[in-house]
Amino acid sequence: MIPTTATAMSTFWRNTVYLACLVALGATVLRGPARAQQPDQGSIRVDVNLVMVDATVKTKAGEIMANLKKEDFQVREDGVAQKLDVFSRDELPLDVALVLDLSDSIGPFLGPLRDAANTALATLKTDDEVALFTFSTEAELRVPFTKDKSRIADQIKEFKAGGATNINDGIFVAAQYLLKTPPNGRRVIILISDDVGTDAGGQGTHDIVTEAIAADTVLYNLKIPGYNPPSTLFAASMIPGLVNIRKVMDQTGGEIFDVKDVANLNAVFQALIERIKTRYTLGFYTTASGAEGKPHKLDVVLAPSFGKKGRDYVVLAKTGYFIR
Repeated sequence: MIPTTATAMSTFWRNTVYLACLVALGATVLRGPARAQQPDQGSIRVDVNLVMVDATVKTKAGEIMANLKKEDFQVREDGVAQKLDVFSRDELPLDVALVLDLSDSIGPFLGPLRDAANTALATLKTDDEVALFTFSTEAELRVPFTKDKSRIADQIKEFKAGGATNINDGIFVAAQYLLKTPPNGRRVIILISDDVGTDAGGQGTHDIVTEAIAADTVLYNLKIPGYNPPSTLFAASMIPGLVNIRKVMDQTGGEIFDVKDVANLNAVFQALIERIKTRYTLGFYTTASGAEGKPHKLDVVLAPSFGKKGRDYVVLAKTGYFIR
């Protein structure tokens, strides 16, 4: 039976997909009988073939196309159009991983950021969950998923800035956590940083993209001003292996929200939250087969009456998935 309402979809996810610690709906398709593995391997395989894709659609002028219907969309898997079995907008709950930069350059901006986070997170729905990660020289989980958004804001109030800027590990650790956590709904990583990396960490762009796609998560970037003297900017430009944030966003379907002035931080943060709440969710049952790890391409387009993708409109969505 195909779920067509938010309630049915929620029940379907909890009864089937919730069994898979590493399942990434739409990014990772799991096949075969369920079998537990060792804790360090951290995976359970189940028979799931529902592919989920979140998408944002904009006009050529950059305006959000907010009133599209199921029949307006086409999803192609490896170039072949698929029948859409799931369609929703802001019906499924959100899993939001906040990844906060705590390096030296962010220190002067932590105060306004605490207030903005408190206000923006309060607009999430009751069933939405938020986890908090921080990074400077090292990346770490501070608060696991919780529905108590005030707990996240309260924790931010206690932080002090200091250390290098290891963005690579910040994103990777959050994606790794999502991969190991049973899904509650749609998944998003919000990177809050000035994006001036000074430490390449242990993971490169390719590994970060792979982990994010496997976790079925979208990377959004709340870029805030940082205090970076010319010497720091020059040194950062010479460091090899720093994550290409734009590439991760492009391949997962995310966006950058650039805060030019701290006075606008609250409004921009709220706009970002509103954007992720209102992405379209599309789903189809795949018949794809092949060896584990085989990539499958995804392309989300609108019906021909809307014109040509890239010329008349823009779709932000992940570009593929693979079978686990």
